[in-house]
Amino acid sequence: MKTELDKCMAGEWYDCHDPIFITQKGKTRQLLARYNALPYEEKKTKQEVLKEMFGSIGNNVSVGTPFLCDYGCNIHIGDNVSVNMNCSFIDCNKITIGSHVLIASNVQIYTATHPIELSERLIPGWTPAYFCRTYALPVTIEDGCWIGGGVIILPGVTIGKGCVIGAGSVVTKNIPADSLAVGNPCRVIREINKK
Repeated sequence: MKTELDKCMAGEWYDCHDPIFITQKGKTRQLLARYNALPYEEKKTKQEVLKEMFGSIGNNVSVGTPFLCDYGCNIHIGDNVSVNMNCSFIDCNKITIGSHVLIASNVQIYTATHPIELSERLIPGWTPAYFCRTYALPVTIEDGCWIGGGVIILPGVTIGKGCVIGAGSVVTKNIPADSLAVGNPCRVIREINKK
């Protein structure tokens, strides 16, 4: 029988109030409080906290503060990555960020979502703490991408290698490699020349 964590990682409806999630969130909240309180120049300590919080992290990774995430353990980051200040990563499922990636300020990455139809979204006999069905889909940002300020990336999206996503875009579907994409909903406006 699948655990609630198994269901979550498989993209199925799951109970986000299961003890496994509550425990992980508690641990992550403590790490985030510590991380966000550290002075800018304490880079070594910051890296130690990120290594404890994230599922995996490469070399030369900078994450600006304040930073927010749900679980931390579902975030995987490659080498030479800059995440600017005030970003939120809702990592109920896996968030994979490749190498040589720039993520500007105020970027939001969401993996959690809910059914569109009200009859599917609401749980019969709900309680105030848990009244709607939730599922989560992974998000991938491949190598060499630049994600502009204020971009929102929705569940299940893959942004291909070498893409640039314009500031303020809402990325609702996959973006092919080497694309400049902008808007709400985000759409490709041209291919980026490869050199």
